[in-house]
Amino acid sequence: MSVIVKNAKEQIKSIIINAAQKAMADGVFENAELTDFTIEVPKDRANGDYAVNAAMVWSRLFRKAPRQIAEVLMSSADFSDTYIEKFEIAGPGFINFYLSQKYYADIVLDVENKGADYGKSNYGEGKRVLVEFVSANPTGPMHIGNARGGALGDCLAAVMSAAGYYTEREFYINDAGNQINKFALSLDLRYLQLYCDGIEMPEDSYHGDDIVAHAKAFAEIHGDKFVKEDESVRRAELVKFALPKNIEGLERDLGKYRIKYDTWFKESTLHQSGETTRIIELLKQSGYTYENEDALWFKATEFGCDKDFVLVRANGVPTYVVPDIAYHYNKLVTRKFDKAIDVLGADHHGYVPRLKAALSALGVDADRLDVVLMQMVRLVRDGEVIKASKRSGKAITLVTLLDEVPIDAARFFFNLREPNSHFDFDLDLAVNESNSNPVYYVQYAYARICSIIRNLEGEGIKNTPAALDELMLLTAPEERELILYIAALTDEIIASARAYDPAKITHYVQELATKFHKFYAACRVKGIDEKLMQARLSLCGATATVIKNVLDLMKIDAPEKM
Repeated sequence: MSVIVKNAKEQIKSIIINAAQKAMADGVFENAELTDFTIEVPKDRANGDYAVNAAMVWSRLFRKAPRQIAEVLMSSADFSDTYIEKFEIAGPGFINFYLSQKYYADIVLDVENKGADYGKSNYGEGKRVLVEFVSANPTGPMHIGNARGGALGDCLAAVMSAAGYYTEREFYINDAGNQINKFALSLDLRYLQLYCDGIEMPEDSYHGDDIVAHAKAFAEIHGDKFVKEDESVRRAELVKFALPKNIEGLERDLGKYRIKYDTWFKESTLHQSGETTRIIELLKQSGYTYENEDALWFKATEFGCDKDFVLVRANGVPTYVVPDIAYHYNKLVTRKFDKAIDVLGADHHGYVPRLKAALSALGVDADRLDVVLMQMVRLVRDGEVIKASKRSGKAITLVTLLDEVPIDAARFFFNLREPNSHFDFDLDLAVNESNSNPVYYVQYAYARICSIIRNLEGEGIKNTPAALDELMLLTAPEERELILYIAALTDEIIASARAYDPAKITHYVQELATKFHKFYAACRVKGIDEKLMQARLSLCGATATVIKNVLDLMKIDAPEKM
């Protein structure tokens, strides 16, 4: 929570505890060890800014009716040098506190003082967090699901950082295993088709135009040199040629999407370093493996999984899960991250328990791995769902999406829903420049504030920070509502980090824009008393700062003119 909100709650807590201790010292209450109580915001602020249930909690402790306890507490309460203006005892014994105007003024001052840092906290205490997201197979272009995962993972990493965690972003390159074998097969057949008749593409191979383009580019350099070469040599050369280009393309396209990773981690390094082999040996040593029909199995059922699974096939080849176990062991043990967060498609739900079971067998606390499961996205145009086939190569990719939809809209829209909810991406709405478009609505609020300040400066009225006595004039309901919402930013960021749900700050900034428009419609900024004008200008500026801080977390532009 913001420092002002934290101070106010601590003051209320101290008032209650000091009053109870005084009542015990005076003999009004029996001596007792005070237990915890809650300080919460009422649903209706007309009933106070904070409600305290201490009187109900302590009813048995002091063997008195809650309302009687509340009356004693408030008769002993000292409000001096606090934000408390008045109190009311309500219902059976709730104590409702009302905050002074200085509280509201200090919130605006806090935003002015902290600027771009407003909303940040040390909640995470610098714990090391690795957020892995997208990690698309490098065998082809990124699809629409990767677009959602990119916006979600990147914003989640930013939120974690703002909440006080040391955060790194990582892309895991699956440059080994079955998908690379299929990539090699597809490239090989497309290359041979350039020189030989009657070669068909299997149904389960990659049929995209990118495979054809790679084969042709390879042929332009080498001609038919590799047609009669050994198949394994030819395929290795084709992969060696095409895979780096695909990885470069992934990095380029994600860069266009404003995503920059700290690390691009290759699966192949796990094999080359022997980490994959070491993990198999460690699992054997753990006592949770057994052999059956010449295959090595892991006793996953002993960790709550529905069935055991194979680690090493009868032919001696490890299954896909082994390098994944080695990779996460590398994250949590070798590189010593306190927490690993994976953003994965919802189709991985059965994979997660297996991974956690293996980590537990290796002596790693499985709770240090958290997985955000992300549901599918449907593209909608003119109210109709756009259907596309990835296998036929006609899928809408990240690049084709960004050719049609502004990057700001894409990143905002993909964080409109919590990750585990299905989402229809409305292409028509995303390009609509009206208040019905949520990203346009938020950006317009920011641009409107900039316009207000710019126009007044053109008339010689400078936007200088208002003094405390000027900010104390912000007493209109719309002003107070806006200030209270500004004060909630830090808590919203922390809540977003705790839930791994960046949609919380997306909703927050939308509502902030709404509250600003409501304030501006009700409260004139120009042509009023100068002190009040300066106070309202400062409130406008504070609102703009908060909007920009949230948009910066989302890597969305905050335009000063629209």
